[in-house]
Amino acid sequence: MTQADLQLEAFADPAAAAARLAAAAPAGHFDELRDPQGTLRPVWRQFFEHVGAGAFADFDRRAALLARQVRDDGITYNVYSDQHGPTHRWSLDLLPFIVSREDWARIEEGIVQRASLLSEILRDVYGEQSLLKRGLLPPALVFGNPGYLRPLHGTVPVGGSFLHMVAFDLARAPDGRWWVVGQRTQAPSGLGYALQNRILVSRLFADSFRAMQIQRLASSFRRLLDTLTRLAPRDDEAPPRIVLLTPGPYNETYFEQAYLARYLGIPLVEGNDLTVRSERLYLRTLHGLERVHGVLRRLDDAYCDPLELRPDSALGVPGLLQAVRAGQVLVSNAIGSGFLESHAVHGFLPAIARSMLGVDLKLPARHTWWCGEEAACRDALENLDRALIRASYPGAITEPAADAEGLPVNLADIRERIQASPELYTVQSFLPFSHTPTWRRATLAPRVAVIRTYAVADGAGGWHALPGGLARIGERQKDVSMQRGGSSADTWVITGGEVDTDTLLDRKSRHDEVGRRRIVTSRAAENLFWMGRYTERSDNAVRGAQQVLAALHGDEPLSEPVLQAVGRLCEALGLVPAGVPSITSPRVFERTLLACLTDRDGATSVAFDLAALVRNAAELRDRLALEHWQLISGVAETFWDAAPHDSPQRTAEDVLAPLSAISTGIRAITGAQADGMTRDDGWRLLTIGRQIERLAAISSTLLAFFETDAISLEAGFDLALSLFHSTITYRSRYQGRQEADALIDLLVLDASNPRAAACTVELLARELAALTASAGQHPPPTSDGLLGASLGVSLAELCVRDADGRWARLSALAHQLRGWSFELSDWIGLHYFIHAEAPLQSMFA
Repeated sequence: MTQADLQLEAFADPAAAAARLAAAAPAGHFDELRDPQGTLRPVWRQFFEHVGAGAFADFDRRAALLARQVRDDGITYNVYSDQHGPTHRWSLDLLPFIVSREDWARIEEGIVQRASLLSEILRDVYGEQSLLKRGLLPPALVFGNPGYLRPLHGTVPVGGSFLHMVAFDLARAPDGRWWVVGQRTQAPSGLGYALQNRILVSRLFADSFRAMQIQRLASSFRRLLDTLTRLAPRDDEAPPRIVLLTPGPYNETYFEQAYLARYLGIPLVEGNDLTVRSERLYLRTLHGLERVHGVLRRLDDAYCDPLELRPDSALGVPGLLQAVRAGQVLVSNAIGSGFLESHAVHGFLPAIARSMLGVDLKLPARHTWWCGEEAACRDALENLDRALIRASYPGAITEPAADAEGLPVNLADIRERIQASPELYTVQSFLPFSHTPTWRRATLAPRVAVIRTYAVADGAGGWHALPGGLARIGERQKDVSMQRGGSSADTWVITGGEVDTDTLLDRKSRHDEVGRRRIVTSRAAENLFWMGRYTERSDNAVRGAQQVLAALHGDEPLSEPVLQAVGRLCEALGLVPAGVPSITSPRVFERTLLACLTDRDGATSVAFDLAALVRNAAELRDRLALEHWQLISGVAETFWDAAPHDSPQRTAEDVLAPLSAISTGIRAITGAQADGMTRDDGWRLLTIGRQIERLAAISSTLLAFFETDAISLEAGFDLALSLFHSTITYRSRYQGRQEADALIDLLVLDASNPRAAACTVELLARELAALTASAGQHPPPTSDGLLGASLGVSLAELCVRDADGRWARLSALAHQLRGWSFELSDWIGLHYFIHAEAPLQSMFA
């Protein structure tokens, strides 16, 4: 349908227009939008009626707005992420997935029942194992699964609960009933994405969202946090400290982990942020070790403790299992719960439910045959033609050949494999999933849908369902996965009563927490420090490249001393590698500089510095304001788009405009860092990092221009002023004069000039004193009173030349400042970032 057709539809009844715009769901699949007679289902009729006339003509604009918001918010899902690979933007459909109140009542009852059952199964399997003794669970299925952790048998988690949150993947069968197609127990993901989807989509359909009484999500997040707080061990009356353990920024769902930690108000930590001492878990912070009482983990079981589980894991915490056994830390969910995610378990749950709960399961699951049982294997082999072939546990088998829906195509080969190793295979009946409407090129196109729902424990034995979830959609049933390129949709649940208006804000008076200092982990401190370093380093490199390229293309050719100074400066700023001739071949030097600007592979380019800045900022997503992140990622993307690395004939004119835009963007970033961040110890380290980098650049620039005596020439004099951002100040003070003593005073000794050495040293001294005082440490050892904000030298001394005409005293001061910046960087790293380990980064990283 064309845009003109959509304009005509604006005059029609919106619900009728939707029915005409919608393509039919494939035969054999439940149509979420229309009933078998082609009439819109009540929930969708209600939705489109509230959207109003003319809505379809506006859907493309709303979809574009949604995509732009996803991009601006930096919402990512790293499908094929690696340390140097690109991140992938989150895919979110314009239209929500709508669940009626009647459907939700059945879903809620079913997932609450199943969550309670799974929790009891864990209690039994890691306890008396009556299910195994009575034959309700085959011992071979449990003990043969690497997800069952024998070191934890007999361990009851602190608080008594094994599970605190469970995720269930649900699909609607052709008959309209909801079926369970998967369950996640060890580290259920998607909560952060569900929350972000809700925020974005509800804004675009605010009238429908309010009028349809869509239930909100905040109370479920509060319940999760309250449950962890209630069950965690305590030190006296102080509230327990809860952290969110992430595998790190290269994990596929890192964005939602950072987003969730920020929403819940708990620190986001990695394994190397934590340490176990005397069976207690501690967080490494700027102020030493602070006890952790609860861990909401996003780390799979096997990676949690390299001492007792996977020895090659660099993500976990050595000794964590011992702290768990000692009852000194709550881990959510309990380590060892992963074996319940096996598809084979589904086949045994109905009988277990009747035995343990005395009732049948309210939500069915696909017919499941674990081939490790002889009778089940015979039934499975008889149903292979329309069945899904699954591994009994992750890694048990290689993925069998399958068609577009995941069904086997070589039955003889599959049959032989099953008969050879039956216990490794689980067979499940095929279930055609329902289709939900999505907006695609002016059409309501049906797409396969699965919704992930969540049950949250209340800490007292009860369970509650989060009223919503994460819908995943795809063109084919096999593609209903974000890892296979699928998309997502917000899940709207229509409430039967009042909309819950609870928020995550604590209405209780907590005087004991007023004035509490925000935790700054050693890792966050290191990333803040290096974010400051790379912000300043990028600024210096961009400004240096701008000024050097402009000087090389000036009206007059540069003299040999100025060219020599330019070469030394560019090498010091990382703009060119060592040994590139600036005097004998200025054009070769310029081409090398232009080529290196966009080379991200070596630490000698603007592109590398910006990429490093983005990586550091990505590690701090839970601490940075959205606008701050947008500035950093936007500046980097602007440069990479405007100056691609594969451009073979790049000229100075090609890069000067992008460099100017980047320079303006960096000014905005530094403004956000100066005025938009709380001045805690993390901010101090960021500021110290910037000033260390600035001091090194100041020293290198002074050495380049004074040791070559380029400063005595007009071109060198003017270029030095430009590099120090001091041209206007100098001209306003010393009109028509070109005097070295005035220049030295402005660039070295003037404490009011933020680009002068004296001002930089003064700021460093002040922030270092505040940092060391806050941490209760002694200041770093230094000489010549630098920490007293004194350079220890007068203008007269700096202006004296020796017998050979060299600026000996000024050169000595510049070398001293440069060396001190190196030493201070290493001292900061050893005292604040690493506890009893070697430094991770150095001045030259």
